Amino acid sequence: MEETQQVKVQNAVEEMVQGLEREMIRKMQREMFQCSADCCDNRNASMGRVHQCIEKCHTPLARAQAVVTSELERFQDRFTRCTMQCSDQAKDSFDSGTKETVVKQQLGACVTKCVDDHVNLIPSMTRRLKESLTSIGK
Repeated sequence: MEETQQVKVQNAVEEMVQGLEREMIRKMQREMFQCSADCCDNRNASMGRVHQCIEKCHTPLARAQAVVTSELERFQDRFTRCTMQCSDQAKDSFDSGTKETVVKQQLGACVTKCVDDHVNLIPSMTRRLKESLTSIGK
C-alpha cells in the first residue's frame, strides 16, 4: 500500500481518537480520580474497603478503553481484509497474464477505494463510540 494512503487512514483514525479523548475520556478520567480521592477520604474504612472503592472507580474508564480498543481492532481487521483482497485480485490478474503496469494500476485503485471507504466509515464509528461511552459514563 502506498505510504500516503496509509497515512490518510492513520490520520483520520488518530483525529477521531483524539476527539473522543478530549470530549469524553478526559471527563471520565477526572471522575475516576475524583472518585478515587473520595475513597481515600474515608478514614474509617479498612485498607481493603478503600482498595475496593478505588477499583470500582476505575471500572467505567477501563470499560470505555476496552470499547474503544475493540472498535479500533474491528476497523483495522476490516481494512486489512479489504487490502488483502486487493492483493489477491492483483496476484490473480498478474497470474492470468495481465501486464505488470496494469496490475499495479488496478492494485492502486483498489487500495485507494479501501482507504476512501474506510475513512468514510469513521463518522459512524465515532457516533457508535460516543453512544457507548455515554452509556458507560452514566
